[in-house]
Amino acid sequence: MRINRYIALSTGIGRRPADKLIASERIKINGKLAVTGMDVKPEDEVILDNALISLPAKTQTIMLNKPVDYVCSRDGQGSKTIYDLLPLDLHNLKPVGRLDKYSSGLLLLTNDGELANKLTHPSFEKEKVYEVVLDKPLTDSDLQKIKHGVTVETYVSRLWLQKLATDKHQVTNSYFLVTLIEGKNRQIRRTFAALGYDVKRLHRLQIGQYHLNQLQSGNYKFL
Repeated sequence: MRINRYIALSTGIGRRPADKLIASERIKINGKLAVTGMDVKPEDEVILDNALISLPAKTQTIMLNKPVDYVCSRDGQGSKTIYDLLPLDLHNLKPVGRLDKYSSGLLLLTNDGELANKLTHPSFEKEKVYEVVLDKPLTDSDLQKIKHGVTVETYVSRLWLQKLATDKHQVTNSYFLVTLIEGKNRQIRRTFAALGYDVKRLHRLQIGQYHLNQLQSGNYKFL
């Protein structure tokens, strides 16, 4: 097995980050610095930053419906974390992408580095779909701006919007299905904020081929 795949499977990171660890001379095999492209045998000892790493007994991936007010980290610094919702034997799984504290919905966690890379790297163009509620109706002018691209810090953000109906079956200009491909940090919130809107609800429904469907808030299931 190639060393970068071994690292990816052992740590939950992707192959490209694994290659960076090798290039940074942070990986040793049987006491010698690893070289990109070399193979690892089952009996080899692989060390990352003086800690032994090994392949998991099996890869695991779960889907979690993250509630609002939970953070996607191990140390919540006073806040509740997603790991409070999981049994201890799943605490080795890492989130694939993140949702901020005030957002909810579909979150994938895995120890499969290859899967994580396929779901997050821009080259794979995985769609992410969200339900979004704004603090006020979106004007037609601002809708056109979003379609053509809104400058957010150092990049141009483009979102695909579909108006949704409320519980009273009325289509409004403040309730949308939002689709994006890449998904930069807090991109949806920052895009609307740049035009003077506050996102009151942001709920993720889909990542690539994975759909939240009827999974209840705070619950998880194996994939």
